[in-house]
Amino acid sequence: MTELRTAIGLMSGTSMDGIDVALLSSDGRAEVHQGAALAVPYDGEMKAALRAVLGGRCNTKAVANLAEALTRAHAEVINLLLKKKSINTGKIKVIGFHGHTILHQPELRKTCQIGDGALLATLTGIDVVDDFRTADVMAGGQGAPLAPLYHAALAAALPKPLAVLNIGGVANVTWIGRNDDMLAFDTGPGNALIDDWLRRCGKGEMDQGGRLARAGQVDQSALSMLLANGYFDLTPPKSLDRDDFALPGAPEWSPEDGAATLTAFTAQAVARARAHFPEAPAQWLVCGGGRHNPSLMSALAEALAVPVAPVETVGWRGDSLEAEAFAYLAIRHLDDLPLSLPGTTGVPWPLTGGRMNSAS
Repeated sequence: MTELRTAIGLMSGTSMDGIDVALLSSDGRAEVHQGAALAVPYDGEMKAALRAVLGGRCNTKAVANLAEALTRAHAEVINLLLKKKSINTGKIKVIGFHGHTILHQPELRKTCQIGDGALLATLTGIDVVDDFRTADVMAGGQGAPLAPLYHAALAAALPKPLAVLNIGGVANVTWIGRNDDMLAFDTGPGNALIDDWLRRCGKGEMDQGGRLARAGQVDQSALSMLLANGYFDLTPPKSLDRDDFALPGAPEWSPEDGAATLTAFTAQAVARARAHFPEAPAQWLVCGGGRHNPSLMSALAEALAVPVAPVETVGWRGDSLEAEAFAYLAIRHLDDLPLSLPGTTGVPWPLTGGRMNSAS
């Protein structure tokens, strides 16, 4: 029997809504026990700072200063969780620190997640694994998505084939076959375009409850143009930067029609992903912030024509799943186990990854 170790996982996703932290005990293989979790939203200043460096170079002074501030914010969230749950740091074996992606261009063998793992280890007194994506990208992989191995561990007893859809700023899917074979890739935009549109219209940070989309009409001509993007025909594995899909230049939409059109785009992009699956999934399980949008969930159900349900229906936690995944990957790093596979990122062989930052 392999050893169970307790890890903390952290996620700051492409939606830029805040920091997710989760405790997980696992052997890094099939046995998984979820612990406490917490989500702390970013304030407006941090959101603006992150947005300002998207697509930029990693080695500027501004990015270094932001990376330090971001790391300290993660340390505060960890300490908050441990204090609220009265957990001694000595019980935590390792932290999986994803950082925040500001640039992802795997075709150029570039990916950048800002955050200082060494500083986080110092601040928390716990060993930290960070830099999860670089080894994969440098070996010719897409560097994303990295949660599929955790999805597969959670889904071990569920009927297959199954699709697990994560809707953050970008949406990605993990297809798991009858023999537990996997295919994973980014399907297209998730919440990012919808959020950016509402921000442009002065309607806030997100379409709360899908209300604007529900009140609008889909611009079918614009939707067809958006779906004509060549990305959808590329053979997976494949991945995206947050801003690879941009808003149309100056659409004459009302806020409601824009929200409806971009919601439909996210759903139809997911539907296009089915063409790449070896076998159609009988069910889609949805995690990430997008599952809280009833208009988007309805659009997905209509586009996919099979059951679409939040992951909570099978006992998973949709808000903390990505953070849990990086706790799981950190544990796998301790045993030098692969973090990505040819079917999940397109890497040539099962590949280890991550970088250890010792607290001692």
